[in-house]
Amino acid sequence: MSKIITKKMIKDYQELGVVYIPNLFKKHVSNLKKGIEFNLNNPGPYAAENLRKKENGRFFDDYCNWERIPEFRKTIFDNEIITAAAKLMQSQSVQLFHDHVLVKEPGTSKDTPWHSDGPYYFINGKKTISFWVPLDPVKEASLRMVARSHKWGKQVLPTKWLSQENFYGKVDQYLPIPDPDMEDMDVLEFQMEPGDAVAFHFEILHGARGNNTTNRRRAFSLRLIGDDVCYTERSGKTSPPFPNHNMKEGDKLRTDWFPILFSKTSGSLSSI
Repeated sequence: MSKIITKKMIKDYQELGVVYIPNLFKKHVSNLKKGIEFNLNNPGPYAAENLRKKENGRFFDDYCNWERIPEFRKTIFDNEIITAAAKLMQSQSVQLFHDHVLVKEPGTSKDTPWHSDGPYYFINGKKTISFWVPLDPVKEASLRMVARSHKWGKQVLPTKWLSQENFYGKVDQYLPIPDPDMEDMDVLEFQMEPGDAVAFHFEILHGARGNNTTNRRRAFSLRLIGDDVCYTERSGKTSPPFPNHNMKEGDKLRTDWFPILFSKTSGSLSSI
């Protein structure tokens, strides 16, 4: 198992829903930079530019590209990263959900709005983890997370990033999006070096500052799920949508689309 992950990190992840892990992706920084440049020049079908016409800079994101970008695949199938996820989630297995690239070029003042990822997904379960990994030093354009928000018991309203419209058109089943700064919530934020990681639960409320610096802010994010996660129906198209998946309520996610990266019985399957 990963020697980087300590007992305190596991405890913090379970209690706070967030933990900072120095150097977990350090050996992949060069490869991930190469993969992101390819992604920027060759966007996938889900790529988005997240600025309005009069907003400065560039805020690009794209996801689900691991099968066509070998640098992403090599990172995802790294034994140390996989076993770190298993320990933090306290899960007997680790399954890939998706990869995500987020790039804020210099002078991009737009914040990433407060949100939690879980409501956008067609999954249900408590054992989930996202790794957010900067490929540039991050002092100001950092990720911000509300500690313990994964324990609120009700999901936060999902919205569309540009229009801020309700994602599914229903509001009653969700909590309204709070303003963590105005409401004096416990917001965690870290200064990070390339290859460091913040791990957080899918239900953690989070956002990110704009990049008002003269440096790029490239980030790679990896979303993984544990042994209690199954498919659940949403009231509209999810993000990512994964069309024609043919799964039904309560099904385990199909392993031909969402590979099992580790299981206690078979060990790591991280052959490239």
